[in-house]
Parts: sequence; structure tokens; C-alpha cells
Amino acid sequence: MRTNNPTLSPAAFDRAGPAIGDSVMTINGTLFKTAILLMLVLVAGSWSWGQVGSATTPAWFSIALKFGWILPMITALVISFVPRTAPWLSPVYAVTKGVILGIISAMYDAQFKGIVLTSVLLTVGVLCALLALYSTGIVRATEKFRAGIFAATLGIALFYLVSFVLSLFGIQIPGLFGNGMIGIGFSLFVVAIAALNLVLDFDFIERGAAGGAPKFMEWYGAFGLLVTLVWLYLEILRLLSKLRSRN
Repeated sequence: MRTNNPTLSPAAFDRAGPAIGDSVMTINGTLFKTAILLMLVLVAGSWSWGQVGSATTPAWFSIALKFGWILPMITALVISFVPRTAPWLSPVYAVTKGVILGIISAMYDAQFKGIVLTSVLLTVGVLCALLALYSTGIVRATEKFRAGIFAATLGIALFYLVSFVLSLFGIQIPGLFGNGMIGIGFSLFVVAIAALNLVLDFDFIERGAAGGAPKFMEWYGAFGLLVTLVWLYLEILRLLSKLRSRN
């Protein structure tokens, strides 16, 4: 049951407690709630994108870019430790994250026209492809698979954390964040790991539904899947920007 996504871990079911009556988690219910959260991200992102493209860009945008990640992070932590809050806080996470994604996407698209639409289509394509492979049993989340993806994702997370801390002191890691072959190769690796996280998320949701988890865990599973999709989208966006900048 181990997954690299901290929101979709086996301990989540322990924190959720037993289901009450016939109100249990289902796969269809989780997918429906995932669609709702994605719609909220799209609406919020479209709004902030429009603000960036307006004649007078709001002054708070620069603050949002620097500190806008704090509220989604706090919301995600609360949901992770108290799964019962997912029905109310996961929409908050989707809206706040969507606003930041809209700003980031607008900035990328201003530099590389059409890159956002391509990134969205690729993200949806990867999601559909892996869902089809998982549904047909071609790809399964075995113990070795889980352990490998968990280790790789933890390594990426630690690397990003170290890079962030070093950047505070004006130290940049050469190569990996550039548009050279090393940087592109690194981005391809990260995109692959982010995509394979979807398999672990599908497995988590399937096990939760099979185990009769409480109904509110549908929101929790949808939230966890959204976290992975946002990560995948951003990594694809970063990869495409590296490729486009070489032209």
C-alpha cells in the first residue's frame, strides 16, 4: 500500500477510521470528485491567467508567486493528517493551487506560445494511457514497483529541497535546470517518475474502495490524485520549456 504521494499512504485509512453503514468509498465516486477538483483548478487558473493578461496586472501577483504555495501546502497537510476534512478542504486546495498555476502558466505561455495547451494535453494523455494500462492489468503496482517509485520520488523531493535551500544563498546547481542534454534528461526522468506515481494512486484508490473505506475518503483519494496531476503538469511544462528554449 506504500505510495510516494504522502497524501495517499496506508496510514490514511487508519486515520479515517471505519465506514458508517453503507456509506463506503467507490472508484466511480472518487473519479467524479476528481473531476470536480480539476474543474475548480481550471476555473481558478483561467481567472488568474486573465488577470495576468489584463492591462493592469494586480500588485499582489508578485507576492502570490513568492508565498502563494504556503496556503495550499498548509491545506494539504491538514487534509493528510485529518482525512475527514477532505470534503471541505480539498476544494480550497484546488482553488488556491489553481490560482498559482494560472499565473505560472501565463508566464510560460507568454514566453513560449502554445506550451500550456500542449502540456495540458500531454498530462491528460498520460493520465488516460496509464489508467487504461492499469485497468487492463498490463501495469500493476507490485511491491518492488512501489518501493522503486517511492525511492525515486523521495530522492527528487530531497534534491528539490536542497536546491531551494542553496538558492537562498545564491548557489545554483549547474546543468540539471538548464536546457542542455543533462537538464533535459533530468526533466525526462522526473516526468517519468511523476507519471508512474499515477499507477500507485490508482492502486491506493482501488484498495480503498475494495476495503470499504468511509465515503469521505473519495474526496481524499481525489485530492491525492490531483496532487500528482499538478506535479506531472508542472514537470511537463518545465521539460517543454527547456526543449523550446533550445530553438
